[in-house]
Amino acid sequence: MKYLKIFISKILLTAALFILQLGWSLFFLVRLTEYSAAVSAVFRILSILIILFIIIKEDNSAYKIGWIVLIMAVPLFGGLFYLFFGNKRPTRRLRGQLEKEHRRLISGLSQDADVMAEIRNRDARVAGTGHYLYRKSDFPVYQNTATDYYKIGEDMFADMISDLEEARHFIFMEYFIIEEGIMWNRILAILKRKAAEGVEVRLIYDDVGSLFNLPASFARECEAQGIKCMAFNPFIPLFSLVINNRDHRKIMLIDGHTAYTGGINLADEYINAVTRYGHWKDTGVRIKGDAVWSFTLMFLEIWHAFREEKDVLANFRPHVFHPAEFTTDGYVQPFSDSPLDEETVGENLYIDILNSSCHYVYIFTPYLVIDNEMKGALSMAAKRGVDVRLAVPGIPDKKLVFRLTRSYYGPLIRSGVRVYEYTPGFMHAKSIVCDDETAVVGTINMDYRSLYLHFECGVYMYRTKMIADLKADFLETVLKCRQIAAGDIKTSFPGRLFDSLLRLAAPLL
Repeated sequence: MKYLKIFISKILLTAALFILQLGWSLFFLVRLTEYSAAVSAVFRILSILIILFIIIKEDNSAYKIGWIVLIMAVPLFGGLFYLFFGNKRPTRRLRGQLEKEHRRLISGLSQDADVMAEIRNRDARVAGTGHYLYRKSDFPVYQNTATDYYKIGEDMFADMISDLEEARHFIFMEYFIIEEGIMWNRILAILKRKAAEGVEVRLIYDDVGSLFNLPASFARECEAQGIKCMAFNPFIPLFSLVINNRDHRKIMLIDGHTAYTGGINLADEYINAVTRYGHWKDTGVRIKGDAVWSFTLMFLEIWHAFREEKDVLANFRPHVFHPAEFTTDGYVQPFSDSPLDEETVGENLYIDILNSSCHYVYIFTPYLVIDNEMKGALSMAAKRGVDVRLAVPGIPDKKLVFRLTRSYYGPLIRSGVRVYEYTPGFMHAKSIVCDDETAVVGTINMDYRSLYLHFECGVYMYRTKMIADLKADFLETVLKCRQIAAGDIKTSFPGRLFDSLLRLAAPLL
């Protein structure tokens, strides 16, 4: 039954149509150029012009190099390939709807000057980072917010269930992957019951992220049960030949005052209820308080862009259903990273933390497919004497990506970066902690898709209590890891050539 589902899936159908369309187009173009030298010359001139355009374009250098090499390798059709597939920006319709709603929602959002002044008095460098996130992501720094760190999906799931049971007014959820099983079925039972009690329940899931996991009737079934449901950027065979710009965020909101985010999707491997790639290591964070408002606006931006709702925004503010004061636990700044602009907020934040570090930077990441800027920041921090450590999977979910990850070990280790592979299984966490002062927990992988193409989110924290918990978790985790030594990195000449091709193609995938 599972194989039948894969066979008739939209993505397989689209792949077949795409191959057929590409094959026919190439056949047509080849025959056309055989009959006309002028046409052949036009295609070659087009490729040269496209290369010149790529050179002057403001874009990631690795992405530009990949396309330039491809076009030079097949000058007859390379320029056409770029015209069809080189633009990885969102469609005009998607961009227009989301930008309009974003501007409307953040128009009344502003940074509390007193909060920023407090941070500046403590550390002007951290204040600068917060100011950057506010300017480029539009979400401010908050106090009056408590944080809780989860070092494993099972612990976070238990609290998610508890908080969902306490919901009285609304539940908003936005996830990249939803899959039927123990985790989702238990959550779904609560959502159905809460909807029947009159709680407003809304759910956004990414259509591609959940393509193999959910039936085509999933959204209709949810609506029939009182759960308002929307698939983000629906994948339509034949028309959706480029499937970039996915909603990779993971957000759960309860009554405006409680929010969860991190690497944990709604599927059984995330809570180790099933074993896919050994033990699944993931992390998450719960925030309670004023900062939840930013996550609420992130969710509503996508919801309102594609569904008409007569919402009164003030009804979703944190204090509406929590009149008591919130606990203050340092400074908390939720942020989003969007492909709608030309700003790589997530990558810039990571690089900024590395550049300002003094003692240590510890990073959990499932993938290490980085550009020269990130590689340079990691290496330079280590060369300055900072204890830079990376924890990556020991058992991969994607073998080619794992090989690509390992291809970066050499230069990083030679620079002094310490790399650890999580031998019990797969490392899916996306967290960074620095100098006992700052941390980020969110959905951002250290790869091109997360850093450049997907809608992502995270929480930047300064002097919150969970920072010590994240540091302790990292140090505990590396005891279960295998540290990679320089002598472990041995690749044959053909292997190095293959790795070079993988690196070249990585930004284009």
